[in-house]
Amino acid sequence: AINGKCFDWLLVSRRSCFRAGVRYYVRGIDSEGHAANFVETEQIVHYKGSKASFVQTRGSIPFFWSQRPNLKYKPKPQISKSVNHMDGFQRHFDSQIISYGKQVIVNLVNQKGSEKPLEQTFAKMVNSMANGMVRYVAFDFHKECSRMRWDRLQILMDQLAEQQDE
Repeated sequence: AINGKCFDWLLVSRRSCFRAGVRYYVRGIDSEGHAANFVETEQIVHYKGSKASFVQTRGSIPFFWSQRPNLKYKPKPQISKSVNHMDGFQRHFDSQIISYGKQVIVNLVNQKGSEKPLEQTFAKMVNSMANGMVRYVAFDFHKECSRMRWDRLQILMDQLAEQQDE
């Protein structure tokens, strides 16, 4: 109950059976476009006979890359140079659009250091796809919210406000 108004709030997460695995061992996508460690989370609100649903998905960056564990705390990501990334990438987003409709990608990886090539490649591939149903937003979470400055998430919320209202 909030302000004396009672409602039901359900949170359901569904993990894909494709490309499941432990962090660092399973990354990227397969040739069918299945992203590693893909999870769909649906929030359902039920109030006085009305229902609303919001679905959010998460998964590994959908192109061919790996991050093999070694003695370092955070192994360097390696983007595959021997495959056509666009086929699996396109399959991934075609499937996403069929299942969920319009997409807003929020990429939270570091935009510098070892993760920079991942962010750059992801942005370039979304632009190459030129699909009006997919919007890309990069937000360097670690830089913006370092030292527990969670208020900086408002920057991201402002960038997403129009799509969220839609």
